Amino acid sequence: MANLLYLVHRLPYPPNKGDKVRSYHVLKHLLAGHRVFLGTFVDDPDDQQHVPTLQALCADLCAVPLNPTTAKLRSLAALADDQSLTLRYYRNTRLDAWVREVCRREAIDAVIVFSSSMAPYTRHAAGVPVLVDLVDVDSAKWTEYALSRPWPLSWLYRREGERLLAYEREIAATAHSTFLVTEKEADLFRRLAPECAARVHAAGNGVNADFFSPDGQWASPYAAGELPVVFTGAMDYWPNVDAVVWFATEALPALRQRWPALRFHIVGRSPTPAVQALAGEGVSVSGTVPDVRPYLQHALAVVAPLRLARGVQNKVLEAMAMARPVVCAASCAEAIAARHDQDLLAAEQAADYVAQLTRLLEAPTLARQLGEAGRRFVLTRYAWAAQLAPLDRLLSEAMQARAPGARAEVVAA
Repeated sequence: MANLLYLVHRLPYPPNKGDKVRSYHVLKHLLAGHRVFLGTFVDDPDDQQHVPTLQALCADLCAVPLNPTTAKLRSLAALADDQSLTLRYYRNTRLDAWVREVCRREAIDAVIVFSSSMAPYTRHAAGVPVLVDLVDVDSAKWTEYALSRPWPLSWLYRREGERLLAYEREIAATAHSTFLVTEKEADLFRRLAPECAARVHAAGNGVNADFFSPDGQWASPYAAGELPVVFTGAMDYWPNVDAVVWFATEALPALRQRWPALRFHIVGRSPTPAVQALAGEGVSVSGTVPDVRPYLQHALAVVAPLRLARGVQNKVLEAMAMARPVVCAASCAEAIAARHDQDLLAAEQAADYVAQLTRLLEAPTLARQLGEAGRRFVLTRYAWAAQLAPLDRLLSEAMQARAPGARAEVVAA
């Protein structure tokens, strides 16, 4: 049993949004065989109630409240010293002091960093192997965002992509290993950071198919007679916002012209004003719901028309685990190696989504068969233990390579 320091940018519980699903299951995986010291931030006041749950699981926990508005203002200081805004956003003296004290007090065997934004705190663990879970190539996200935004945001996002990539390369160069959520993302980072290519790996996402399991006992949250098509996700996340606005504007009118009873349900926390503005005839915006499973269980189909997101989409895996037919962006299908017309339906343009959803509406048997095939696919390929097996190997290699009896060299504040 090793002593592990796990640094995560957002409280990894409850697992109710994409990054928290992954960070929670990584934490759960590590806790099965090790003592874990967890350093993290609480950026949603509703999550504060869950801190005791993690305190009971971890050897020690530091969960620092983070106000997103204050953090955004603080991050602007990075413009004056040529740093990444992301790194300034997560800079905190309390967490820094806690990491330093843990490294001084405990014999930490390895550090696992979740997202590049938490890597600066590893300076207090000099001499200890560091494993970095970049998840996705965040720098590439910012560069991609810049292409669709007007100046000055285009300049700001392009700048952030450049600064963040420089830092991602810096931490990967000193880390024992770096891993990402798909082999495609790992290949992208190998090309962007060729000097680190030999130490870049993939460790994928999974899905809890026992939790996300078909259950006819849930009451339907939908009105009688409607044809519900559903999108789930955190609705303050830009790629999700872009997806639902685009679908509601470009694909939904044609669908409702032929199927007036069809209604697009946007289910997820913190809908932005742009999302809320969609609510009306043909569109429902729920906000936070106590359990997303009834919305999935009784959906005619689940859509994921994501144009900007990268990597594995948990929302797609969860819907497939619930045996619902999924129509998603081809990039989402590719990320999980799902086959069009066998495991799910892939689409690109608005006309593709209209055509694929029409197929499901016209052929309930096809919808049922596709849903069943999707669940079989998830059960076969996406158990969490199998997906995180590479992390076990990398962690074992890192600790074996470390000098026997070595301890962290605690860096002065």
